[in-house]
Amino acid sequence: MESSTTLQQTPGNRLAQYFALTKPRVTQLAVFCAVIGMFLATPGMVPWQVLIGGIVGIWLLAGAAFAINCLVEQRIDALMRRTAWRPSARGELTQRQILLFSAILGGLGMWTLYTFTNALTMWLTFATFVGYAVVYTILLKPATPQNIVIGGASGAMPPALGWAAVTGSVPAEAWMLVLIIFVWTPPHFWALALYRRQDYADAGLPMLPITHGEKMTRLHILLYSIVLLAVSLLPFVARMSGLIYLVSATVLGAIFLAYAWKVWREYSDDLAKRMFRYSIVYLSLLFAALLVDHYLRYTF
Repeated sequence: MESSTTLQQTPGNRLAQYFALTKPRVTQLAVFCAVIGMFLATPGMVPWQVLIGGIVGIWLLAGAAFAINCLVEQRIDALMRRTAWRPSARGELTQRQILLFSAILGGLGMWTLYTFTNALTMWLTFATFVGYAVVYTILLKPATPQNIVIGGASGAMPPALGWAAVTGSVPAEAWMLVLIIFVWTPPHFWALALYRRQDYADAGLPMLPITHGEKMTRLHILLYSIVLLAVSLLPFVARMSGLIYLVSATVLGAIFLAYAWKVWREYSDDLAKRMFRYSIVYLSLLFAALLVDHYLRYTF
């Protein structure tokens, strides 16, 4: 018992606990989408100070928002198998420690963005922080089964943040990328909610599978997946991308839609889990295809 307690108090383990509050895998995907937005905003290379400053600043503010999410949802996380391991849920960090950690990350993030990018990026990223940490986590998530749809707007912002970091503006092309993530978020998250539905029932959260049933959720996933395939083609329609992206988006979207169709017609928890995992791969490859297409068009 003493060795376990000692281990929990070592500096390395304490740092790992704080790092876990930032939800590293989710933050990584958000920063990746922001970086794609940066590179798509210019035909050349992104200035290194803008690139590094944007990455660090957006990561810091995203981590601050996720830390607040962990703080607000301590009780809920402790009731769910998926999140019960978090240091906030286990009481390994106090509320004061988490709040101070979030404030430090947020302050450093805003200073970094203001110093190395521009004021627009700083304020847009701060608004995204408020949208996720306050509007979604505190107001929407416990109140409506459409929480992930409405709250998804803040999670969809990274490409616009990256674009603003480079150009100081957010044109229609950036909002197309935001729209893709916005439409992607519900089927991505509802696939998780389906195979983790008992977790949400135990926590008392009004997620769609709990309030409207599995069948309705599966139909929503299918409908949103159809819309996602259409929306993902907008960059090509708007001549923002070329054939490489068109082929990639069509193939990736067809696979996504095939998963949604199977989830609707022949549901199993394993199938929903595979769709959830593929949805992460889908978004990463889709944005990577945009980047490859972008630079090949300007190179050749």
